[in-house]
Amino acid sequence: MFKFVLSVVFLFSSGYFSVAQDFSEVDNVIMSGISGNAFPGAQILVGNDKDILYQKSYGNFTYDISSQKVTDENLFDIASVTKVVATTTAIMKLYEERKIDLNDYVIEYIPEFSGGGRDNITILNLLLHNSGLKAWIPFFHSCNSKSDVLNEICNTNLSYATNSKFVYSDLNAILLGVIVEKVSGSYLDEYCRQNIFDNLGMKNTLFVPDGNTMQNVLPTENDTYWRFRQLQGEVHDEAAAVMGGVSGNAGLFSNSKELYKFMQMMLNEGNYLNPYSRGLKDEKMFNSETVKLFTKKFSDLHYNNTRALGWDTKPDGSESKYRIPCGELISENSFGHTGYTGTSVWCDKDRKIIIIFLTNRVYPTRDNNGIREIRPEVHNKVIEALSK
Repeated sequence: MFKFVLSVVFLFSSGYFSVAQDFSEVDNVIMSGISGNAFPGAQILVGNDKDILYQKSYGNFTYDISSQKVTDENLFDIASVTKVVATTTAIMKLYEERKIDLNDYVIEYIPEFSGGGRDNITILNLLLHNSGLKAWIPFFHSCNSKSDVLNEICNTNLSYATNSKFVYSDLNAILLGVIVEKVSGSYLDEYCRQNIFDNLGMKNTLFVPDGNTMQNVLPTENDTYWRFRQLQGEVHDEAAAVMGGVSGNAGLFSNSKELYKFMQMMLNEGNYLNPYSRGLKDEKMFNSETVKLFTKKFSDLHYNNTRALGWDTKPDGSESKYRIPCGELISENSFGHTGYTGTSVWCDKDRKIIIIFLTNRVYPTRDNNGIREIRPEVHNKVIEALSK
């Protein structure tokens, strides 16, 4: 009887928690982030390959304690987590359907990308962020549309030799999103909805929230340099904004419990429970070999690499002045991604654990970097709690 009680998962107003583990230290770290103005609001979800173990929401939409309280239903601008949940997953689908090959040259799908050394860049290079493209371009200074952004990328000079090193770049993901659209014949948001989100029952994971949904989204930055307004429910990333809110690099809105459905599918190597089947029938989104290919550290390179295909794996941290975002205790056999707005999804394959941590750390300004210390500590405390 005692063992049974310990295994029961209860539903509280703040979310799920398991009495088998004590997550109070996780709560303390997140609350210290709020009191230290690292972010005003947050969601945490810890799960495994079968169930949610712990889920909770914290704080308010803003630092004004009279502002709306964060609930498990609220949405976050997940920023670059879009790169893996939407764009990389769409590429995985097209790859598995043999509609693309990872060694295909980008110019086969975007002919205007030719010249200046760009002809040799492959889809694999875009996924590994070793294409030679510069890290970032302030498109909002010179572009007014998606076609303007693509034209500028296609005419930008390479900043280093392709295949020679890792340089994380939004440009790579933007091009991947365009390739998805060229191959599928659908807009990126529609393709992801039909082929990924709807299948998993992720009804509230979307690009470009409508007027009613916008009020359910935590605010991000008070834009004082381009849009000159408080951003809420419209994408924070400038490149995605210029492109109409739908881009391969950013633009997706979601919450922890919806992202768990996706990460659980990835942890289960492409298998998931059909949310529309009365019998919760097992379905397969990917073959296990495809998930393994995209989430393992890619080693066949001439430089030290911690990237998987689209995804990151546990960084070694030796070349950074900051702590690694997934924390020091997560296993080497892990994959995940972070978002500029203060969001992250990580999966420890060895422990079969998923950690989803969402904040709006860019409210009211992107200059707030307190998340760099809080986020790794949250991951460490989760793993410590599960290890007791």
